[in-house]
Amino acid sequence: MLSLKPPSSTSSLSPSSNPFLFKPLFKPYFPQKPYFPTIKSILQYNRKPQFSGTSPRVVVITSGKGGVGKTTTTANIGISLARHGFSVVAIDADVGLRNLDLLLGLENRVNYTALEVLNGDCRLDQALVRDKRWSHFELLCISKPRSKLPLGFGGKALIWLVDALKHRDEGCPDFILIDCPAGIDAGFITAITPANEAILVTTPDITALRDADRVIGLLECDGIKDIKMMVNRVRTDMIKGEDMMSVLDVQEMLGLALLGVIPDDSEVIRSTNRGYPLVLNRPPTLAGLAFEQAAWRLVEQDSMTAVMVEEQPKKRGFFSLFGG
Repeated sequence: MLSLKPPSSTSSLSPSSNPFLFKPLFKPYFPQKPYFPTIKSILQYNRKPQFSGTSPRVVVITSGKGGVGKTTTTANIGISLARHGFSVVAIDADVGLRNLDLLLGLENRVNYTALEVLNGDCRLDQALVRDKRWSHFELLCISKPRSKLPLGFGGKALIWLVDALKHRDEGCPDFILIDCPAGIDAGFITAITPANEAILVTTPDITALRDADRVIGLLECDGIKDIKMMVNRVRTDMIKGEDMMSVLDVQEMLGLALLGVIPDDSEVIRSTNRGYPLVLNRPPTLAGLAFEQAAWRLVEQDSMTAVMVEEQPKKRGFFSLFGG
């Protein structure tokens, strides 16, 4: 626990001993030993994260189950990466039911899609929608909401689009994020074909975890070994009451590295309806900060460690069957 007692001696607060403590926002008292990791975390976000891997990194955001937050994760992580100065192209690979443009507030600017690029009706740069807030971020939709389903669109067509993005005149993007549709049918196979790493989004409930486990096997069969997990809509009060599986339980069941934990936040619905990504809110919410930290770990190919939530002693509920 953090100690709120004032320091015993003012000499320990001199600039020569520790320059980090002279921040006007943190006076009059400073916890001593537990204070340093917090300061390091704050200072870390004052620099640009170090890009790891080879450019471009093609990342598919998938889950298997619908409604767990794939599109929300794609929008917020993509904008976070663009804010750090990385060039990002987000591809909405949901051919029939696209929503990524709505979450980004770009629905009125989508005039051409990838299907018209493949048919030769427009150029690739005409189908790419650049965000006016962050010029490093671009959106590419596969089809229009009321267009007929393109039966001929498959994994080879998406590979061609990714290769075209790599060799375009504007330069190769640092990240290509692919928003995968729900399910494990042809749309799922198409979305994961060009990817070399994946973000698996899940919620801590048994239906989402069963679908996520199935998706992990399909990703590994397709040759995608770099898979990280995002646990969405986590409520610590329900975890303490043993009404929800903890993040440790989820990680034990799926066996994946943890990229981020997103708390349940009502502001997500507001930002979705406004077409304004959560990470742009000021002041930031807890969910927005969690998305920012997940984007930071994605850049540096890092992961986080789940923390045990304190449970009531001598109380075992239904979720103890899952290792809780």
